[in-house]
Amino acid sequence: MEVSGVISALVIGLVIGVLGRLVVPGRQHIGVLWTILVGIVAALLGSALAAGFGVADTKGPDWIEWFIQIGLAAVGIAALDRSRSRR
Repeated sequence: MEVSGVISALVIGLVIGVLGRLVVPGRQHIGVLWTILVGIVAALLGSALAAGFGVADTKGPDWIEWFIQIGLAAVGIAALDRSRSRR
């Protein structure tokens, strides 16, 4: 993977993670790095799911893929926050 690929994965992960945090109600007790990591994982899984459903390559913006990615990020952030708050 090239440096530009790593940088773009970080930026996409940050955007997806922040949007996922906005969807989850209340205050989350996780840091920015965890948000980025959850966003990166959600972006990768969401892209794979969208490709599996056949909605990854559409004409124009891939809104369904974005919704899948943001939903996965919200679930991941809520699960991570819940697991951290029980400690």
